[in-house]
Amino acid sequence: MLTHVENAAEPTTEENKRREKETIPETVAGLAAVLVGAMFILSFIIQQFEIPSSSMENTLLIGDHLFVDRLTPTGKAGAASFLMPYREIHRGDIAVFPSPAQPGLYLVKRIIGVPGDRIHLRDGKVFLNGVEQDEKYVIRGVEPYNPYRDNFPAVSSDFSTQVTEEWAKALPHHVQSGDLVVPPDSYFAMGDNRDVSLDSRYWGFVPRQNIFGSPLFIAWSLKQSASDFPQDASLPERTAMFAKTAAHFFPLTRWDRVFRLVH
Repeated sequence: MLTHVENAAEPTTEENKRREKETIPETVAGLAAVLVGAMFILSFIIQQFEIPSSSMENTLLIGDHLFVDRLTPTGKAGAASFLMPYREIHRGDIAVFPSPAQPGLYLVKRIIGVPGDRIHLRDGKVFLNGVEQDEKYVIRGVEPYNPYRDNFPAVSSDFSTQVTEEWAKALPHHVQSGDLVVPPDSYFAMGDNRDVSLDSRYWGFVPRQNIFGSPLFIAWSLKQSASDFPQDASLPERTAMFAKTAAHFFPLTRWDRVFRLVH
């Protein structure tokens, strides 16, 4: 009886050919759906960035390649928030946003102050709403003492040539009793490597609508330096650097950082 059932269920050669013909368009449609889904994710939800500077060491190193969540940390409100996992930006979050000082450049910094916060630095230490912060992720002592950078905003911006003209004019209007007060819909951001980070101390607040996303994890990490990311490199120079990296890809990889969460 068992043999009879198997023989009865066995498809003919003609049926097999018909099924093969029917699965070709289905396969194409399936691949197209996967491609569209991947393009949507890479365009609107997740995007890749690489770190070209040391301003976020040791949290992020030069050569880290990040996957950035463009959806969750945008702080959007309204009806869409019931459907999508939006949330507000919190202190301590790492955010990606366009540079206020250099068009076309995206920055990765840590959010130190949210709207209404009062901030000042004394000898390089951050005081938030009157309380000294214990920032274990921060690197200091890399560069010599700088009065403007380390005692912000008590020391005039005239002591620094790196402060943008716009921020030098706006800064005094946001200082109350020695503290910088973060205005509505804005954030104060700094790099973890405080001595070398060009951040809100130099170009001002980050508007809420400019927050692009937040790093999820390190997808890959290569042992690189700032010299591997020249801003004025020609196309042949960039091609040569890419070929060099590709040829030594595996020896250059920091395997202990691959898939590491960013926080």
